[in-house]
Amino acid sequence: MPQSTVSSDSPDKNADWQARRQAAIPRGVYTMLPVFVARAENSELWDVEGKRYIDFASGIAVLNTGHLHPRVKAAVAAQLEKFSHTCFQINPYPEYVQLAERLNDLAPGTTPKKTIFFNSGAEAVENAVKIARAHTRRNGVIAFSGGFHGRTMMAMSLTGKVLPYKAGFGTLPGEVYHLPYPVAYHGVSAEHTLAALDTLLHADLDPSQIAAMVIEPVQGEGGFYIAPPEFLQALRAICDQHGIVLIIDEVQSGFARTGKLFAIEHAGIEPDLMTVAKSMGGGFPISGVIGKAEIMDAPMPGGLGGTYAGSPIACAAALAVLDVIADEQLCARADHVGALLRGLLEDLRNDSRLQPLIGEIRGVGAMVAMELVHNGDATKPNAALTKLLVHACAQRGLVVLACGVRSNVIRFLMPLTISDELLREGIGILREAFIEQSTLAPAA
Repeated sequence: MPQSTVSSDSPDKNADWQARRQAAIPRGVYTMLPVFVARAENSELWDVEGKRYIDFASGIAVLNTGHLHPRVKAAVAAQLEKFSHTCFQINPYPEYVQLAERLNDLAPGTTPKKTIFFNSGAEAVENAVKIARAHTRRNGVIAFSGGFHGRTMMAMSLTGKVLPYKAGFGTLPGEVYHLPYPVAYHGVSAEHTLAALDTLLHADLDPSQIAAMVIEPVQGEGGFYIAPPEFLQALRAICDQHGIVLIIDEVQSGFARTGKLFAIEHAGIEPDLMTVAKSMGGGFPISGVIGKAEIMDAPMPGGLGGTYAGSPIACAAALAVLDVIADEQLCARADHVGALLRGLLEDLRNDSRLQPLIGEIRGVGAMVAMELVHNGDATKPNAALTKLLVHACAQRGLVVLACGVRSNVIRFLMPLTISDELLREGIGILREAFIEQSTLAPAA
């Protein structure tokens, strides 16, 4: 076997690491910024060159409690003193049970619940579909355009965006049907979507063939569009009428991000199954399905699980995250952060240089987005400016994310533990970058 000629010593330049990354890692793993992190704390990052960044991304909504929250760090350290792995299916451990009990109690609704853990959001979605099919003995699944549910095969089939998630991967699992997600800003009303569902159920698909309906109450990758409460209530009634399992995907919107522990609470309905991940583990990989006990018990023993699923380290971290959310009142903090953020973004829109470029500012709690357009026209997405702005912010020391089916939305996912001062500093950086790039982006 040939010997590697690359030194194992850590270089101190981002460019050095980027060269090594390009040589060692396939291009399919896209990296937004060629900035390599050396350390992080709460809402700040420092790269290998010592440059500081304000983090408005949170590792894509993973760090509602911030980087290395002291209580999460302490819980993980304590668990490491005991053991790191046994596999819950071989030798179970209390932390898994304790976390399941906590989530069963916290989940919306009064129906008795059970919870199972996995590693990623996509795994949670895949297993939610498995559970729904086992319960109903049906195959069909309804999802929504613009939704993002993961990159594994079934999750990719449910995801409502082709590039880059579906392109080139061949035939996807069948019996998945997509409906338009209600987006008032783009002229798609809740009534329009419900009419499309009615047509599907009368013209194309017998309701008795549908196992589940999967929806994000607030779309993540799709652009932070918010499903109206009355629409979600109507879906609940339709699913009840036809015996369809309603799966609510809370992978990005959960754990206090929207001002509630789970975003579906804003609609006042009880999911049949709910997928969770991301901020549940405070930076440690864990996901889960929380659901009505009768439905969760449908698969036979051995039908669910995974070698690393519900890692004891991640369970310990998640228990600490729940403590932090409660003790530091992060749901209320999310409302405060969101209100402050939306006010600062409205100040941007009041600038005559930027007003024609900002189509809509929207959000619930601290799950906030700004959609960029040409000349105030919702039908003319400004993806070029969005990309320029993300990189211009990074050059000034601010990490922000783009999203949306048309790649023209800036989403804000700063930790809920961010200080007001740091939030204002970050938006100040955004303003500077925005004003500069507004003159450089190509016209429509």
